[in-house]
Amino acid sequence: MFKKFISFRAILYPFLMLVAMWFIFTLQVHGLFENCSGAIIPLTPEGLKGIFFAPLLHGGFEHIIGNSFPIAILMFLLYQFYPKVANIVFFFGWILTGLLVWMLPPVDIFSGQYSYTCVIGASGLVYLMAFFLFFSGLFRWDMKLLAISMVVALYYGGLIWGMLPEELFSQLSEPSKISWQTHLAGALVGSIMAYMLKKVGEKKKIFIWQFPNYYSEKDDKLWQIYKEQNPEHFNELPFKKKDDVWERLDDIRKNGQTSD
Repeated sequence: MFKKFISFRAILYPFLMLVAMWFIFTLQVHGLFENCSGAIIPLTPEGLKGIFFAPLLHGGFEHIIGNSFPIAILMFLLYQFYPKVANIVFFFGWILTGLLVWMLPPVDIFSGQYSYTCVIGASGLVYLMAFFLFFSGLFRWDMKLLAISMVVALYYGGLIWGMLPEELFSQLSEPSKISWQTHLAGALVGSIMAYMLKKVGEKKKIFIWQFPNYYSEKDDKLWQIYKEQNPEHFNELPFKKKDDVWERLDDIRKNGQTSD
């Protein structure tokens, strides 16, 4: 039963992504990825390889757990409801997001000082898919896809605050370890791809009765039969005469004269 409604790819791709993330994390735990190995290091040649590997690396157990659930859910929605563009959005968006992060200088917003930063984690992909799913439903204006947009907005609407530096909301004793540049890059790439791919994929269904010049002789005959069989449904409602203020004043005067 579920095979008719749930795409196999919508289960397979999130599963493979989670396996890859947790396999690499296991290697990290055993010391195979140390320091900034495999990370995006903005504006440095050695940091370019992080464009491909950084989303698979994580800084700790809480970090990978926090990314695993949204990755699984958003990838499922992407491959289930946008099967024709899912690979383009995910893999091409992966590269574009990483490249944009590499190009954005990690500058402290208060001091203006450049800091040598190693960026890892799949949060950029989370923002990429969340913003694609939200804006794609709006751009396509399809009821089914709009429902997905509303679900994403309901559960992941708070992601918008992650696109701003954490220092704006709290006083930190040391620089934040959360890369708002990665979140911003993912959101921008996802939004732009939603607009560029809005005409690719499943076309919006338009029913015949939605056309302005629609006419069906069969429907017209059924309508006439219904009117003949149910004439009481078409009786005119009792007409209530509108109150005339001047007649009302005349009645008051007459009653007043009579009482005198």
